[in-house]
Amino acid sequence: MAKQAKLKTKKTNPELIPWRLYVVVGFVFLLFTSLLARAAFIQIIEPEKLRYESDMRTLRTSSNQVQRGLITDRNGEMLAVSVPVMAVWADPKHSFDQNAFKDMRRWQALADVLQEPVDEIVNKVKRDPKKRFIYLKRQVTSAVADYIKQLKIGGIYLKAESRRYYPAGETAAQLIGITNIDDVGIEGIENTYNDWLTGTPSKQRVRKSRDGQVVERLDVVEEGASSNDLVLSIDQRLQQLAYRELKRATEINQATSGSVIILDVHTGEVMAMVNTPSYNPNARDNLQSHRMRNRALTDTFEPGSTVKPFAMVAALEAGAVKLDDVISTSPGWMRVGGRQVRDPVNYGDMSLAKILVKSSNVGISKVALSIPVEQLLGTYQAMGLGNYSGINLAGESAGVIHDRRRWSDFERATLSYGYGLTATPLQLARMYATLGNGGISYPVSVLKLKQAPQGERVIDEKVARDVMQMLVGVTEKGGTATQAHIDGYPIAGKTGTSRKAVAGGYGDNYMSLFAGVAPVHNPRLAIAIVINEPKGDRYHGGDVAGPAFGKIMSAALQMLNVEPITEREQVQLAAAPRRAQ
Repeated sequence: MAKQAKLKTKKTNPELIPWRLYVVVGFVFLLFTSLLARAAFIQIIEPEKLRYESDMRTLRTSSNQVQRGLITDRNGEMLAVSVPVMAVWADPKHSFDQNAFKDMRRWQALADVLQEPVDEIVNKVKRDPKKRFIYLKRQVTSAVADYIKQLKIGGIYLKAESRRYYPAGETAAQLIGITNIDDVGIEGIENTYNDWLTGTPSKQRVRKSRDGQVVERLDVVEEGASSNDLVLSIDQRLQQLAYRELKRATEINQATSGSVIILDVHTGEVMAMVNTPSYNPNARDNLQSHRMRNRALTDTFEPGSTVKPFAMVAALEAGAVKLDDVISTSPGWMRVGGRQVRDPVNYGDMSLAKILVKSSNVGISKVALSIPVEQLLGTYQAMGLGNYSGINLAGESAGVIHDRRRWSDFERATLSYGYGLTATPLQLARMYATLGNGGISYPVSVLKLKQAPQGERVIDEKVARDVMQMLVGVTEKGGTATQAHIDGYPIAGKTGTSRKAVAGGYGDNYMSLFAGVAPVHNPRLAIAIVINEPKGDRYHGGDVAGPAFGKIMSAALQMLNVEPITEREQVQLAAAPRRAQ
């Protein structure tokens, strides 16, 4: 028994099985060789495929946002500025993948803050589950954007953009214009100078991680260009002043519309350009297209008696009349070519100055008939009628001066008091600015100039000064626009009242006009006021447009620190041959 126990406790040594070792070693070697071959194939023989797959997942082209340039007045006051806003957009595929429609309370909150029906928003996202981009709302405020972020709705994202804001509001709406929802100028200066104001974003290739973070900036795909600011010739103080007085004048006289232009006599710069009715460019929900028109340079009218001074200029330059000539207007009317030219009353014998002060149609007709019609039309055209002003804004009208071989005597007569031709308020202001500048005409500029442009002499300086002196009496006792008188600032101005043409003749509506330069002893500003279709018994230019002219010119000269006339200058002015006794 003891021998058997010894046999059971005897240890046996394990035996090596060679073929198993060979199999394991061979398998390991084969695996290592396969991995090595695969790595060599990927990295040496065919590396582009994986690079392409990697780039498709990580490479992106990013662009920086370029704000639209600022528009300011000549003193740096903001007229148009871009403010950052956000666009709300949806990725329907992500919304479905993330089961975003499970909690409809979030969608209801989204609809409430966007002020849209919830069904409309949800249906827009659900309409095409494979679509990757849909705008839900453009140009929302940062507060709304923050609220939407907190909703955490799958597939709803925000995108940075900008919106144009106009601090001047309705006072400069037609001049500055507006941009559309894509920040592209569609009206006014925003449209004309859109390329200058709009920058180009630079595009850069970057590598992003799974969470959208940029981990590497590779290269620049496209160089961008920064936007440019625009400095206008407008003085916002004068712009607000002119708009306030024009709006008051149109409301008091129940007029359809009105325009005011203020020009710097010595440079041709537009100091103010306003229209009524206007609109608020920051609130476009109920925007009416007719309010967006810049009537000061698009609308034309027959200028009436406001062109009489320039008919006088033409006759003086031609030598057909002299300063001390006396014209008989008795018996207050005259027959010309079978038709009548009439004055309100019989003024009798009139000096050249009195013809303008009393606005005699008979007197100015006789003056105009003493010169060839080519001389008269040439003077009008040289002063800017029938031509573009040089302001370079879209929609400007050149007006109409007919070029005919034959003119009847009656047509020649009517040309002298502003019928048979059309002009814009801007052209009228430019004519008086030229007169105030001693006969030198400048192109009109809406941009602030660093120096005065090269002017062109269009009428003799002495003739311009003589006619200026004649016009002083228009706003003084006995003239047609005493309500435009300004103490201390003598005005060379002229009223105009023209009937509006209708099919087959003239209707019962009027244009009330006043244009002038001040101060006469040192001309600084030229202003033209046009009020369209005043209602009631008051429709003459002196009664409707004259008071507004006086208020605007008086306040404007004081704002610009223009000194009033001195006693010595007043004596010199009184000695000038300007009024009829």
